[in-house]
Amino acid sequence: MSREAEVRYHADQEISKSYPELLDKARQAEETLLELRAAAADDIELLAAGRELDRALTGALRAAEAGQRATFGVKAYDDRIARRKARATPDGRMWTDEVDRLRTLREANRLWGIPSVPRPVPTTR
Repeated sequence: MSREAEVRYHADQEISKSYPELLDKARQAEETLLELRAAAADDIELLAAGRELDRALTGALRAAEAGQRATFGVKAYDDRIARRKARATPDGRMWTDEVDRLRTLREANRLWGIPSVPRPVPTTR
């Protein structure tokens, strides 16, 4: 176990502590986006809400990834086999599933949740 792995482990533990708050922030951003869609808001408002949801999901995803790495343990930072074994534990599986779920939500939001605002096409004369 290297000193760098131990430092990264402790940093990941600290980052993962903020996961519940970041997840709540993402839920609130999603509710806001859904409310705006239901109210038939204009594209500018939907764009802002979609980008806010993307930022919130990215923050929650980073905290979940940190929690996943911290759950795997210090040895997993340096050893691929230890990381793979840790992923097969119940806690490791739970964090891996959560990371996958958040990635899927973020990608779905990027594909379908953030509207593209039409911009005028410049004319050449």
